[in-house]
Amino acid sequence: MATPTSTAPPRPETRELPEGLRGLASPLRRPSAGTFTALVVAIAAVVWSAQGAQFSLGGLVSGIPDIADFLARLWPPDFAKLGKIVALLVETLQMAILGTLLGAVASLLLSFTAARNIAPRPVYLVSRFVLNVLRSIPELVFALMFVTAVGLGPFAGILALAIGVIGTMAKIFAEAIESIDPGPVEAMRAVGAGRAQTVVFAMLPQAMPMITSYTLMLWEGNVRHATILGLVGAGGIGLELTLAMRLYDFGHLLAIIICIVVLVTAIDRLSAFLRARLS
Repeated sequence: MATPTSTAPPRPETRELPEGLRGLASPLRRPSAGTFTALVVAIAAVVWSAQGAQFSLGGLVSGIPDIADFLARLWPPDFAKLGKIVALLVETLQMAILGTLLGAVASLLLSFTAARNIAPRPVYLVSRFVLNVLRSIPELVFALMFVTAVGLGPFAGILALAIGVIGTMAKIFAEAIESIDPGPVEAMRAVGAGRAQTVVFAMLPQAMPMITSYTLMLWEGNVRHATILGLVGAGGIGLELTLAMRLYDFGHLLAIIICIVVLVTAIDRLSAFLRARLS
């Protein structure tokens, strides 16, 4: 006697999510309490900041005619003093180059004391605290200090840029050293290499591409920072920019801004090209 066959409908085919999306499926369907709390805190922080900082879209909209009037006063640019502008921009670029170079050398030396995998813990903690202090002080404050010490001129600006970037560069360099592959370091130590040999032959070769790339990026930033140090008499184009604003010489002001944009754009492209060649 033949066994009756089942007539149950076939089960629908189930498809699994791609492996890269499996971790996203659960949070999208069922957000955790921690995610919800973080979202509420973030929204509350934005609202609190907007109220405390007097953020107002209405004020911005009502001020648009004044912005348009200011921009209209800028046109047309006046390049009658182009030679002076170019000379001051060259001085600004020279300040940025020397300030970045001095800051990079000092930062590299300090980064060994701020890297967790090299420095003893007490030295590490003290170095990190010093770098935090340096990062919290604007370059203009350093510029005022060095103008008082060495007088007006670009030398004060170079020193201000060098000290100003140490807090950031040394921290970045230290983190680059901390992120290296420990394999070559352990191999060097296994064959009896000392601390200095391990740093020079196992750590620096791994960290140097990243250190070089970050140095070029900070050089771009220093070009922009150097343009405002002239506000306190520390050389560069900043003083001429300030005088143009105070004298309401709008055409000259626009010419300075255009030249600064050209310089910063050229530096950005050159830096990007060099980073691409080094990567």
